[in-house]
Amino acid sequence: MGTQEINHCVSTSRRAFVSPKDMKELLQCPVCYDFMNHPIYQCCNGHTICLSCKLRMENKCPSCKQQMDDDIRCLILEKMAELVKVGCEYEEYGCHEIIPYCKKRKHEDSCDFRPYNCPHSTLGCCVDGDISTLVSHLTNDHMTKIINNSNFQRRFPIAYLRHDQSCSTWMPCVSHCFGEYFYFHAEATFIKDVAPVYMAFVYFMGKEMDACKYRYSLEIEGNGRKFIFEGIPQSLRENRKRIKDRGDALIVMRSLPHFLEQETRTRCLKIAVQIWKI
Repeated sequence: MGTQEINHCVSTSRRAFVSPKDMKELLQCPVCYDFMNHPIYQCCNGHTICLSCKLRMENKCPSCKQQMDDDIRCLILEKMAELVKVGCEYEEYGCHEIIPYCKKRKHEDSCDFRPYNCPHSTLGCCVDGDISTLVSHLTNDHMTKIINNSNFQRRFPIAYLRHDQSCSTWMPCVSHCFGEYFYFHAEATFIKDVAPVYMAFVYFMGKEMDACKYRYSLEIEGNGRKFIFEGIPQSLRENRKRIKDRGDALIVMRSLPHFLEQETRTRCLKIAVQIWKI
């Protein structure tokens, strides 16, 4: 092969694009089925395995059962993992990044196009997708109310918590304003198992970097008292437990709603919600 042919092959290989499906058989661990990365080990028969599974299998090859005590590295696959570029798993959602295979997991863990989990995922719902898919899912499958306004009120029955309950979620709603969607969440819950409280906050249904462009307030009043919480809506990607642990929400102690509503016969907590763009 001549020099020009070699240069052509090298140049072509540098531009080559390999999809995740094409790389699956070569770089997928036979035990955990995750993509292997440096270091990659092999047995004396050439079967490969990732480091964590090698330790889990107690140095025994899962394919031929041979011992792998010699720690033989598969350098060719490690080199491939460094040189090969692949597409993002979330290409169907709009990500067209071409990234080194060795950085694939890191990219996808923070990819702006990764799908959003349904807000009811903590209750067992496994649906995910882009925002339009989630809005349709929430309205059709969870009967969530859509409010086309940035100012609205919600009434919730005051729940008496039993100590064997972890939380009781009230009927949420979605606000459509400023061309975006916001998810209002309220629940009766325990904070760090100390005392039952009522908690409410607003999710921004979009990217973290866009959530900071908005502010919201939650207001409750009654019996001559008024309580207001103002904050930044958290992205729908934010874990609800972290929000609860930080206390980044309107938090009302158990007895307060009864005190605020003692002038009425209905045991409801009325919350006024306002969302604005800064």
